[in-house]
Formats: sequence, structure tokens, C-alpha cells
Amino acid sequence: MSERAGSVPARRSGRSGYERLVRPVLYRLGRGDAEVAHEQTLNGMRLLGRIPAVPALGSRVFGSASARTVFGVRFPSPVGLAAGMDKNGIALRAWPAIGFGFVEVGTVTAHPQPGNERPRLFRLVEHEAVINRMGFNNLGSSALAERLAAYGDLGYPLGISIGKSKITPLEDAVEDYVTSLRRLYRYGDYFAVNVSSPNTPGLRSLQDAGHLRELLTALHTEAAGLTASGLTPKPILVKIAPDLTTSAIDELLQVCTEVGVAGIIATNTTITRPGVSDHPLAAQTGGLSGRPLAEIAAKTISHIHNETGGALPIIGVGGIVDPSDATRLFDAGASLVQVYTGLIYRGPGLIRKINRSLP
Repeated sequence: MSERAGSVPARRSGRSGYERLVRPVLYRLGRGDAEVAHEQTLNGMRLLGRIPAVPALGSRVFGSASARTVFGVRFPSPVGLAAGMDKNGIALRAWPAIGFGFVEVGTVTAHPQPGNERPRLFRLVEHEAVINRMGFNNLGSSALAERLAAYGDLGYPLGISIGKSKITPLEDAVEDYVTSLRRLYRYGDYFAVNVSSPNTPGLRSLQDAGHLRELLTALHTEAAGLTASGLTPKPILVKIAPDLTTSAIDELLQVCTEVGVAGIIATNTTITRPGVSDHPLAAQTGGLSGRPLAEIAAKTISHIHNETGGALPIIGVGGIVDPSDATRLFDAGASLVQVYTGLIYRGPGLIRKINRSLP
């Protein structure tokens, strides 16, 4: 296992059964196309969720007794599935079976869109990292609303990540987000405003104070109207990029505090290549996730926690491939954590290990 710059080597003495037996098979699917493995895994989880009693049994075996309440929502475990894995919510019954206490679907957009051309997902196996330029491929917020209506009560908190459609001009971005919030408001337990993906042109400019204030004010106004009509109030969070300067983060936090944002998700993928620049795939366009993000995520979370005096809850995501990585994000100030790339490399056993490591 390669070391990444500014970090410690992998802290392991052996590989799990998933890594020895299952992962090699997945990695050969589609002649090594990582997206094929993703699709097959998602279909497998969808089928697993259809087996009666499996989700509940799995939750008891692999879940956590460390329930906590954050921004008014009770989470049976503070370990969740990050956005991007189950964009369209096709396997929502299954995720508790491997220990997840909550799930974030999306990122979903007002208009259905195919995303960027394939291939668009790349594994940097030596670094336990992934580069993706998926481009918010999803069926659209109307389709997701229909699917969530059919599910009914999932029995755990559901986050919904919303973003801007590629065909929508930047000047019309606010209405694009508001449309998705309106369609999905009754189904989510919290909403994540994704203004930090590097794979939609111009999206990250929405992190600028002026644009962000306009967007968040409109979303809160829409939410207030929906609540007045009888729906339960829902927390709105902002997902930020790991590539912001400290001053840009502070400016963003000021806007979030003034507008009344319920929390921050830190962080999205990075356009930099910490510790992987020598890899042949490092030149691929897209956001980097996985182990190389651990240091950046922890530092960003720590800064947000200190800057806000711990008053703004943080969902920590980035670089969790080992229980100690999750512990580091909790110690930095995260109230909850999310896993995605670590699941690709370590399998479902990682979720069980993190849950068992919780106090």
C-alpha cells in the first residue's frame, strides 16, 4: 500500500474476506470499468432490501447502540452513507442491513440528466482513492419524489442532496434548487445543498457569499412556506469543497449562520491530487475522494468547529477507510460521519467496525 503525502501508512495487518474474495471479482466487471461495479453493487443491494427481515436483522447485527440527535433529527447510528452511491434511491431498504444509521441520496437535480460521458469513474487502488466526474447523473427530482412516496417510512433518517441541473444557466440556479426542494420536502429528514461538486460547470461559484446568500435565503423562504402549509420543518445543510481558503470558509460560515443553516457537510471531493500526483490516473479530470482526503477533511472540520464554537453541527466526510479515520473526524468536531469510497475498498465490514469503535 502506497503512503500518501503528509500521512501515515495504512494501519493494517491483514485483509478482510471482502478484500480477498469479493473485491477482485467486482474490479473485473465491465473490463475494469469502476462504474459497472458500482451499478452491480447497487443492484445487489436493491435485491437484498427486498428480502423480508434482512434489513432489520442486519441493523441489529452490524448497527450501533450509539444513537444521537443532531439538528433535531435522531440518528440510530452516527455513521451514514454519503451522497453519490445511491443517487436515485433504488436500494434504500438495504443500507441499514450493513450498519448504516442514515443515508443521503442524490445529488438530484430538477431536470433528469445523464451526466458526463463514460468512463467517468476511476479507481486509484494503491491509494484507496477514486476520481469521479459523474456530473450529477440522476433521474431528476420528480422521479425521486415518486420513488420515495412508494417507499413510505424507511425507519431511519434520509438526507437528500440537491444540486443544479447542467442545462440550467447559472443565473437561474436558485429556481432550479428551489424546484427540487419543493418536490422532495415532505420526504427528506434533512436537505444538503450541494454547491461544491467540481463536475458541473460554474457550480462552485455558488459558494461565494453573494450567490450563496441568495440561494439559501430562497430555499429557507420556500421551506417556510411549505412548513406553513402543514409539512414538518426540515434542516437545511450546506456541503462545501475542501479546496476553499480559510478566509473563504469563514465568509461562507458567516452567511450560513446569518441565514439560519442547520449544519455543514465537510467535505466534497477535491480537485487537487494530494499524495497521488505520481499515479497514471491522477491527470483525469474530476474530484478525488478516499484516503488522500483524510487530512484535508479533518483540518476543514476542525476549523469550522473552532470558528463556530461548536454551534454549527458538522457531518464529516472524506478519507474514512478505517475506524480511526472516523474517530479523527469526530475528534475534530464532527457530530456525524459519512462513508462512500471506503466502502468500495474495505467493504461492508468497515461500517461494522466503525460502529463497534463508537463509545
